[in-house]
Amino acid sequence: QVRLVESGGGSVQTGGSLRLSCAASGYTSSTSCMAWFRQVLGKEREGVAAIDNDGSTSYATSVQGRFEISKDSTGSTLYLQMNSLKPEDTASYVCAANFRLCYPDAAPFEWWKYNDWGQGTQVTVSS
Repeated sequence: QVRLVESGGGSVQTGGSLRLSCAASGYTSSTSCMAWFRQVLGKEREGVAAIDNDGSTSYATSVQGRFEISKDSTGSTLYLQMNSLKPEDTASYVCAANFRLCYPDAAPFEWWKYNDWGQGTQVTVSS
């Protein structure tokens, strides 16, 4: 059974940086498409950044140029480097993955593209 565990969240001031990690275990496939979503209570889950099986990346407009998604050489750890953080970035950041089938024609932030989800790590940005 696939397990995703996020870490690295915390509280920072506006303009600060954080690096989130998502450690994946319990899979054997070399296929991996992964993404970060964020959730604010009472609001719809929002796709933040995604990295597909071929290494191509996608970003939400709101984080373009400030956030960078990457994964390690084994594909088992996903990262999100977040710079120039703003109060509106405050959310629970959730890691999502699919180690079975990546849908190349699907938009990067379609929730059904991913079948494994972490519990989330809280990021709070104060002004």
